[in-house]
Amino acid sequence: MSDPQNPPRAAAPADDEIDLGRLFGLLLDHKWLIIAITFVFALGGVAYALLATPVYQGDALVQVERRSTVSPLGDLAEVFGQEGESSTAAEVQILQSRMVLGQVVDRIGLETVVQPRTLPVIGNFIRRHGIERPEFMAGKPWVWAGEQLEVGRLDVADPLRGTPLTLRALEGERFEVLRQGEEGERLLGEGRVGQLVDFHDGAITLRIAALDAAPGAEFTLLKRSLPAAIGNIKGRLSVSEVGGGRGSSTGMLRLTLTGTEREEIRRSLNAVAETFLTQNVERQSAQAQQSLEFLRDQAPELRAQLAQAEDALNDYRVEMDSVDLSSESQATIQQFIALEQQLNELEFQEAELAQRFTPNHPAYQTLLRKKRQLQQERAQLNERVNELPAAQQEIVRLTRDVEVTQAIYVNVLNKIQELEVARAGTVGNVRIIDEALVGAAPIEPKKPLIVVLATLLGGMLAVGMVLVRGLLNRGVESPEQIEEAGLPVYATVPLSDEQQKLVRRVKHKRDRHASAIATAVLAERAPADNAIEALRGLRTSLHFAMLEADDNRLVITGSSPSVGKSFVSINLGAVCAQAGQRVLVVDADMRKGHVHNAFGGRSKQGLSELLAGKQGLDEVVRHSNLEGLDYLSRGESPPNPSELLMHQRFSDFLATASERYDLVILDTPPVLAVTDAAIVGRQCGTTLMVARFQQNPVKEIQIATRRLETAGVSVKGAILNAMQRKAATYYGYGYYNYSYK
Repeated sequence: MSDPQNPPRAAAPADDEIDLGRLFGLLLDHKWLIIAITFVFALGGVAYALLATPVYQGDALVQVERRSTVSPLGDLAEVFGQEGESSTAAEVQILQSRMVLGQVVDRIGLETVVQPRTLPVIGNFIRRHGIERPEFMAGKPWVWAGEQLEVGRLDVADPLRGTPLTLRALEGERFEVLRQGEEGERLLGEGRVGQLVDFHDGAITLRIAALDAAPGAEFTLLKRSLPAAIGNIKGRLSVSEVGGGRGSSTGMLRLTLTGTEREEIRRSLNAVAETFLTQNVERQSAQAQQSLEFLRDQAPELRAQLAQAEDALNDYRVEMDSVDLSSESQATIQQFIALEQQLNELEFQEAELAQRFTPNHPAYQTLLRKKRQLQQERAQLNERVNELPAAQQEIVRLTRDVEVTQAIYVNVLNKIQELEVARAGTVGNVRIIDEALVGAAPIEPKKPLIVVLATLLGGMLAVGMVLVRGLLNRGVESPEQIEEAGLPVYATVPLSDEQQKLVRRVKHKRDRHASAIATAVLAERAPADNAIEALRGLRTSLHFAMLEADDNRLVITGSSPSVGKSFVSINLGAVCAQAGQRVLVVDADMRKGHVHNAFGGRSKQGLSELLAGKQGLDEVVRHSNLEGLDYLSRGESPPNPSELLMHQRFSDFLATASERYDLVILDTPPVLAVTDAAIVGRQCGTTLMVARFQQNPVKEIQIATRRLETAGVSVKGAILNAMQRKAATYYGYGYYNYSYK
């Protein structure tokens, strides 16, 4: 019963086109490789997800309120842009400034780093999962679960900042400190838990608060520089405003900190929020203190001016024997008092604005305009006073000086009291709404995502690798490709599993790859094999093809090594002998020929000895186990095989062999490697080119054919050897193979 393998016939694609069917077939051919690579990547993703150190995240919430600081600007503060002044963006920058973070580093000791020495790759995994030190690891430097070190104090000289120190646990709460140098580790000294110890001529001061580790366990101590410690926490800290829209601000700031230790995250985040709050209060209090110092400087001068004005008024009254003021004069004085108080207020405001703005600032210009207006009103009052009688003018001026100075002095004293109360009760405009809270679950690594991405990456790489290899491999895959190159295909020989069992690999010193050498004749061991059936078809085709030839000599050659020339030569000779012909198989590859191995013979006493005249034809021809099949081995490898083939003895040998045998098959070296095939082909009537499936490109076959034709050898056709049933060829070019058993 026949088992046809007959897919729909597909036209061979052009070289510059992509055959999607062939690509799909390539994926099917290598499905197990793709699955294996994908599985390996998936396992790698799982391993990374399990072994990677988890990263946790904590957050806190603070509120920046509108400022309410008491200011000498009084009611004009809103006009001058101070009332409610609060920039959320500025507060974010303050939170991330070195001023705040530097205090945090000093407060919780982030400059000191303690790193346990763990087993490579899996050390942190072991500690996280509570695996304690086994007995066989006693004395080893690796730190296991339950072993820890707490540093109470570590001070180092500036040149040693950033230099790692090794602390090794000893018996009885003792330890030793080592430093890595050019000549290896150097012992700096020993110490005991709880004691303050100096090392390295006082350059290192160390006190260990607690040490719970087996003898031999090692920890790395590092004192970072302040900028490095600030940079570390700044890189892990992010500040963002919560809520608010375009043009509006809620003043709610979310502080987020990441790290590998949950307790360190909580302590650091709380320290950042508390330090921010403290500096805000100090900043608010500093503003009140600055205004208070200004007013205190003015108070003594005003008191002196008031005393001087009162003395002048009393002296004048005594001199003039008391002068009473008219109602008009009293009204004028009251107006003077009001104007002078306003001008005095503006003096205070100008003093404060001068510290914050230039005279060209709009707020500063508004104050100056108001000041000029009041000065003009005062000048007008002075003109009215000048119109009064002389006695009234002087008493008005003296009374005005007393009343105005007194009012200003009292106002200054009141503001001093207000600022003292404000400074004492300063709470700042920052509130901690939520203290630090660290999530129980890590934010990294995202294990499911990592496994999925690793699996996808493995699958894509595997598919890409298979497709690229398939596209780069331009080896012939169908008889149609060879026929399109102008060379008829006489036979398509499928790859034989039985033949693979009869092959052994031999690698010569100069060869990059091992050669497959047959140890038996397949046609004798498995006469029903599909490859032998294909060679029987070749036998039939050759019967008619060689009718037009001048002789009965057949050259089997190929463009490159390891294409199966010897296999075709030996087994074609065997099937022809089984058909009753007398066949001689000649190993014309005097360099690396191995026809003799298939018959169980030796290479010596063969073609090279015959051509050198050392032995006769009858002495070198050997009989095989198959009736009618003889063979001639290559002989000893000569230094000049091409010259021997060009000798007259080779022509005489071919003539004699043609007379004695019905078919003479000559197995030659590769065409593109040496010229032997061209020399042999010129003396033979029929030449066939062997191409191996997915190994020899069509271009290579064409070049080999042209080289033979240039030498005067006409290539009759080709044999496609080692054809395999693959999805790439099934969906691409089509594959035809029949078994009939």
